[in-house]
Amino acid sequence: MKAIIDRFEGKYAVCESEDGRMFNFDRSKLPSEASEGDVILIEGDNVFIDVKATEERNKYIKRLMDDVWE
Repeated sequence: MKAIIDRFEGKYAVCESEDGRMFNFDRSKLPSEASEGDVILIEGDNVFIDVKATEERNKYIKRLMDDVWE
């Protein structure tokens, strides 16, 4: 499953799945370097940061912001 970390609340990461559903994920199961906005891949008990998808998402958001402020 692919999801985006929306925010942290206590011991949970609030994540959004690809279908737009929000869910809480145990923060201790995330890689220590995980941060808000990261795209994560959840495969069974393994969780990985999808670095390429995160970078692409950040570039897309930056383009949107640039368009708004121009």
